[in-house]
Amino acid sequence: MTTIKPPVITIDGPSGSGKGTISQLLASKLGFHYLDSGALYRLVAMAAQRHGVALDNVEALAVLAAHMDVAFEMDAEGGSPKVVLETENVSDLIRSEEVGAQASRVAALPEVRNALLQRQKAFAQQPGLVADGRDMGTIIFPDAEVKIFLTASAGARAERRHKQLITKGESGNLRDLVEKVESRDKRDRTRAVAPLLPAEDAVTVDSTALNIAEALEAVLTVVAQRLKI
Repeated sequence: MTTIKPPVITIDGPSGSGKGTISQLLASKLGFHYLDSGALYRLVAMAAQRHGVALDNVEALAVLAAHMDVAFEMDAEGGSPKVVLETENVSDLIRSEEVGAQASRVAALPEVRNALLQRQKAFAQQPGLVADGRDMGTIIFPDAEVKIFLTASAGARAERRHKQLITKGESGNLRDLVEKVESRDKRDRTRAVAPLLPAEDAVTVDSTALNIAEALEAVLTVVAQRLKI
């Protein structure tokens, strides 16, 4: 019996480009599964912190990545998926600046990336998958039917993060956030393993001057053209 391969849409891009929000909205609209690959690396960083595993202990981090108890629970009402680590809802905790910085270091380790490879591939199930990350279209799903590279200027991404922090009742210096964004971009682009760059056949969408609805519409246009829907 022939197995029909589920369609895969990859949305890669730097932190703050809006790829998480757009990917979730797109998955919900299409009725597809959703993979937040960035959350997996944040979960490894958080699990390492909780279990006393140093970020330079590569072997222990790889074991942790392969065996950590995690789950993504979809919201029945269409809200953001709940991220669960060892039975605890850590959806908000993994989005802190500290965990994000640690995740960027963890993601540069080939041993950790290899440990998470099959976990990510397993998300590709019928009726389809929207995969959000930094190497979805280049490494994890190189044969994806649709590849989007969603980007925005460092200033725009820092402003978005600043607004998020204020909404959460936290403080943040905009200039410092711009420096952090630029520093992370450089680290992600220049890492030896799976650097952040668009796949050769990806369509680049710049969201700097777009609101969420406009960015989603731009992505949907590409998806409709590629999937013929």
